[in-house]
Amino acid sequence: MGKIMIMEHPLIQHKIGWIRRSSTGSRDFREIVGEIAMLMCYEATRDLELNNIEIETPICTTTAKELKGKKLAIIPILRAGLGMVDGMLKMIPAAKVGHIGLYRNPDTLEPVEYYCKLPEDCSEREVFVVDPMLATGGSAVAAIHMLKEKSVKNIHFMCIIAAPEGVEAMKLAHPDVDIYIGALDEKLNEHGYIVPGLGDAGDRIFGTK
Repeated sequence: MGKIMIMEHPLIQHKIGWIRRSSTGSRDFREIVGEIAMLMCYEATRDLELNNIEIETPICTTTAKELKGKKLAIIPILRAGLGMVDGMLKMIPAAKVGHIGLYRNPDTLEPVEYYCKLPEDCSEREVFVVDPMLATGGSAVAAIHMLKEKSVKNIHFMCIIAAPEGVEAMKLAHPDVDIYIGALDEKLNEHGYIVPGLGDAGDRIFGTK
């Protein structure tokens, strides 16, 4: 069974407070989203396994640690997920990056796929799917289905803000996937937006309406 982890780190909570504010402009919003992703990545990779290796320091030979086994991949759900990639790459610069393009039909609220490009060896990697918002859960559920259809097995999902409805949808569809959440909000409104949320993350990252 996958675990659900809500980040309680004070720096993460402080920065989420800033991006919630309607007065925060696109430049600051984009920068802070990247910082939150970096901090969340630090927490979400805490359980990665390590190997002992022998190395030479300027002084002597010693035993050091390195990540064991599978390498990492970051898969943002377009377009808002792009805002989290640079922050994560600062923590794991050797990770490969794929992209999954989904948009939410405004009438049905169901996800529609329009793009998927993954690293060739994605099935052999530890994969982090990222999207700032987990609202209905439709896009995240669909993206992870797409990955599983391509034989990807080691999947984690990371979002900055989630609604309970989205978490339940993910648990039902993908009980094997770890979910990392910056803040769990109250509910979805009648338009499918998270309350209190922060509005449309994609529009706020890229300055569009």
